Amino acid sequence: MKRRTFLRQSGLVSLGFLSLQAYVSSCGDPTNGSKEVAKMAAGGLHQGYGPLLPDPDRILDLPKGFSYKIISRQGSEMADGFFLPGKPDGMASFAGENGKVIVVRNHEVSHDDFENGAFGAKNELLARLGKESLYDYGSGKLPGLGGTTTFIYDPLRGEVEMEYLSLAGTIRNCAGGLTPWQSWITCEETTIKAGNELEFDHGFNFEVPVSLSPQLAAPKPIKAMGRFNHEAVCVDPRTSIVYQTEDRSDGLIYRFIPNQAEKLHAGGRLQVLAIKDKKSFDTRNWDNLDTERMEIGKEYDVEWIDINNVEAPEDDLRFRGFESGAARFARGEGMWFGDNELYFACTNGGTVTAGQIFKYVPSELEGQSAENQSPGKLSIFVEPNNTDLVEACDNITVASNGDLILCEDQATPRIVGVTPQGEIYHLAKNVGYESEFTGATFAPDGKTLFVNIQHAGLTLAITGPFGQRA
Repeated sequence: MKRRTFLRQSGLVSLGFLSLQAYVSSCGDPTNGSKEVAKMAAGGLHQGYGPLLPDPDRILDLPKGFSYKIISRQGSEMADGFFLPGKPDGMASFAGENGKVIVVRNHEVSHDDFENGAFGAKNELLARLGKESLYDYGSGKLPGLGGTTTFIYDPLRGEVEMEYLSLAGTIRNCAGGLTPWQSWITCEETTIKAGNELEFDHGFNFEVPVSLSPQLAAPKPIKAMGRFNHEAVCVDPRTSIVYQTEDRSDGLIYRFIPNQAEKLHAGGRLQVLAIKDKKSFDTRNWDNLDTERMEIGKEYDVEWIDINNVEAPEDDLRFRGFESGAARFARGEGMWFGDNELYFACTNGGTVTAGQIFKYVPSELEGQSAENQSPGKLSIFVEPNNTDLVEACDNITVASNGDLILCEDQATPRIVGVTPQGEIYHLAKNVGYESEFTGATFAPDGKTLFVNIQHAGLTLAITGPFGQRA
């Protein structure tokens, strides 16, 4: 696809957010006089789409005019005869023929978590697949039970037409990211090694093509992108450079410069992000750290450092990278690319460890030898340090009107919106299950928001007047 088409279909628009602090300090009076909105304003919340209303079914509280539908459930039989795995996580949507929507969905399932796998409680359906169809067959006893499923959604009927297994044999597929060339990069959030029935090391990325008909992706790891505790990725459509987060309390931010555009398996260079003239800088801003704080809203020049031995059998990329000067981050998780800028969440960053959102603007010479003449810029876009507003931000996506949409990673989480002016509002609250939201992603037309309630094994479609908030 052309870059413009990629940006439009993915709901990626230039955000240009102001700092949250500027909003909180200037929060005005509510405009409609309602007690609910007054409460929201007093708490530093923008009224957004209005207050969340109690759900009579006690699953999902939403604003007036919004509704949800459970469209997919763990354990249901899929078109290929396998069971829909549990623990759904990161997702992305793609435009299909005749208005259909194709969604690729991760499953954060471990190799010994049989009840959440696709092959039955005793892996009795595993024999339907040949060993070559899985990345790790687990000696036929403990195969990788993560991977991805794909579903085809009809927005006119509000129903899933078909679901199928699209990658098998991997472990703990957490988040990932969509590409401009119609594929999904899925990431293993583990660094478990071969042994005890497992046949291969884990901690890699895999590419899953988008397809309307059932097919399994070739289970080939993209080893040049590094072996570490992966979380999410995003791709710059101008350059095909892939940016990556690492879900560790002392993790790094990586970029992968492919040797050939759109061909990640052809190899490339792995690099780690560093703050220019601030060797081994700590961005976490924790109170117990005797280090320089990263100022909120300030732009810092960035440089990228090459790192070798990227398959890292000792899971030491973050240690070696930090020692060579890379910046340290507090659990990098969700990541999304806008119009020449990207955003990523650090779940445990900030003074009260409630989370940070970073913004990175790539250089116009990104990835080129002269890049240091005009370096990319990194800033903390949001660090609220107020759990009433947002806590433990995880997966992120962007709405067609420019709002950043965050999933919280806590027991009774919310879906949180941030307007282009930096104002925060609450879009939904999970009141039915002690489980985080995962995988928020909009349909290509921006009218449906897909999201998972992970530990309930549910995928929901939320519809309403998106783009018409106050």
